[in-house]
Amino acid sequence: MCVIALFALITAQCARATPPNFVLLFADDLGYGDLGCFGHPSSLTPNLDRLAAHGLRFTDFYVTSPVCSPSRAALLTGRYQTRSGIYPGVLYPASKGGLPLNETTIAEVLKSKGYTTAIVGKWHLGVGLNDTYLPTRQGFDNYLGIPYSHDQGPCQNLTCFPPDVKCYGFCDQGVVTVPLMFNENIKQQPADFLQLEKAYSEYATQFITDAVRNNRPFFLYYPSDHTHYPQYAGADYAGKSPRGPFGDALMEFDGTVGKILQTLEETGVINNTLVFFTGDNGPELMRKSRGGNAGLMKCGKGTTYEGGMREPAIAYWPGSIQPGVTRALASSLDILPSFAKLAGAALPDVQLDGVDMTNILLNHGASERQTIFYYPIAPSEKYSVFAVRWKNFKAHYYTQGAIHSENPQDSNCSSLFLKRYDPPLLYNLEADPSENYNLNSTEWDSVLKQIQAVKEQFEASMVFGENRQRLHVIPHMVTDHTSNNRCIPMKSR
Repeated sequence: MCVIALFALITAQCARATPPNFVLLFADDLGYGDLGCFGHPSSLTPNLDRLAAHGLRFTDFYVTSPVCSPSRAALLTGRYQTRSGIYPGVLYPASKGGLPLNETTIAEVLKSKGYTTAIVGKWHLGVGLNDTYLPTRQGFDNYLGIPYSHDQGPCQNLTCFPPDVKCYGFCDQGVVTVPLMFNENIKQQPADFLQLEKAYSEYATQFITDAVRNNRPFFLYYPSDHTHYPQYAGADYAGKSPRGPFGDALMEFDGTVGKILQTLEETGVINNTLVFFTGDNGPELMRKSRGGNAGLMKCGKGTTYEGGMREPAIAYWPGSIQPGVTRALASSLDILPSFAKLAGAALPDVQLDGVDMTNILLNHGASERQTIFYYPIAPSEKYSVFAVRWKNFKAHYYTQGAIHSENPQDSNCSSLFLKRYDPPLLYNLEADPSENYNLNSTEWDSVLKQIQAVKEQFEASMVFGENRQRLHVIPHMVTDHTSNNRCIPMKSR
């Protein structure tokens, strides 16, 4: 028996000596309550549910912004978007700016340890003149995807569901149709939504297969276009979900997750691969049944209420992460330092906002994080953070709704009036995750003082980077003057 135990220990140590692979799954506009494993009664997400059942499900996981580009910048750099200048709002096809090249991404951290890297899906961190800000300039060896959001081009004449169901809505007008890019070249324009997820799935699984064949550790970043508006799905998933078009789109995303897991199993690396899943921000409630669901959380996309920035999250690593549920506080900021720790890579020599969460992952232990800072869509040094979570308590210094979160049941979600609170609103999120009951009595003064202290300390450390949205737009990206509606973004080819 002792010999068997010793052999098992040696085997585990040898397996751990091999650098782990990383798969980072990132959904778009997915709410806290959208997955079956997070309580939705009609979402069909068997593969994500499998990750949750056999992995670690987070109840208190946060992103840094209630909209897309800034959230993605923070995820990849481990730093708040205010430091890199990815604010206010999101980048557009005509934006000249993008994620600064002096920011260090997860891909660059892992490449220093010999990892091969790929991104499959939505970038949305800038293109720039001469492709300056594409993923291939930010540490990714391989890239297949749409460089910004797939609604940032006219879509009313495009097909979103077979056989020829046109996309619901009009998306952006007066700009070129969205391209599907391969590395720095246009592969297709407009992107074919019926075949898009199939292309992503095939490319992602081939990347894994090639990496294993070449005996290379790998990092696959899969920021899906699902479930952002307009929803779409190919023939294998269209009409298959009881939840309608949103459910079909979510089911198609889940299908790709399943194919990635199958490939990890078939190539024999599933026990040496950490799969981490989360989303970029809360759901677009304005889309009603065609939008996502925040579950118990208040409001959604565009707001600093819980529904805007608390996301479903799952970590899966057979043999290393024991199944369960954690209430430990964690953030997308923490992914870079955690991956770096597991890969034995050095951290960037900058001020990081993320902390190592391997104690949570490997031991179901406590978090090094006690605070979450909530920035609005348009952060400024004048107003700084709108809210602060400290332990189980959350204080709102300002609130402001967003058109994304139009909700007839709660006018706070869509009211565009900026409201200031002195003293701040205070909620105990452990007892009241829906932020319904303000703790406005003097017995909570000590908590508010503690929150104010950590807020002031954080604000003193924050240096706002150059605003990348203030850079000039690229004029020829604004209107398509070509006769065949195929304009190449950023440079002629």
